[in-house]
Amino acid sequence: MNKVVSISNSDLPARERILRTAHDLFYAEGLRATGIDRVIAEAGVTKVTFYRHFPSKNDLILTYLNLRHERWMKWFTEALERHGGASKGAQALPPVMKEWFRGKALGDFRGCAFLNGVSEMGPTMPAVVEATRQHKQQMTDAIEALLPQSGQRKRTAEALATAVDGAIVQAQYGGDPAPALRALQFIADQVTNKA
Repeated sequence: MNKVVSISNSDLPARERILRTAHDLFYAEGLRATGIDRVIAEAGVTKVTFYRHFPSKNDLILTYLNLRHERWMKWFTEALERHGGASKGAQALPPVMKEWFRGKALGDFRGCAFLNGVSEMGPTMPAVVEATRQHKQQMTDAIEALLPQSGQRKRTAEALATAVDGAIVQAQYGGDPAPALRALQFIADQVTNKA
């Protein structure tokens, strides 16, 4: 019988502890609101150790966004497949987003880490804007892979990605994700009926 071994944060190397701690705090409380001293304290490392791994808060923010991208895209592509993938096309999107909005994937939902990051950092940190562009392009590419081949496939994927982003924002500020999910379902129905 295999025994499941759980790794606690304290068992991880210092860099991983810092990054996991920053990931959770940045996503839950925001980039600006989370100070380096708090990350250091909660990760259980010294300032010297922190700065050896991350020379600045900006370095940590970009590493966090990279980690968030990897985790989110892995979940998103697997969830799309779980909910029918290309056989369902655009119809796979509403149940996938429902998983996330309801906290059944990736922990509590607090919106898109990338959109939140751009809202917080904007032009003061162009690298966050670029990371967001790359993240959103990969999300759009994953949506495009769901759709049947057509001359409008790319444009349809871009429109659906915009609808997904709108649903994310509405679910975040509205408190109840149901209206956002209904709107996304309506859009998916329109795309499916046109195909």
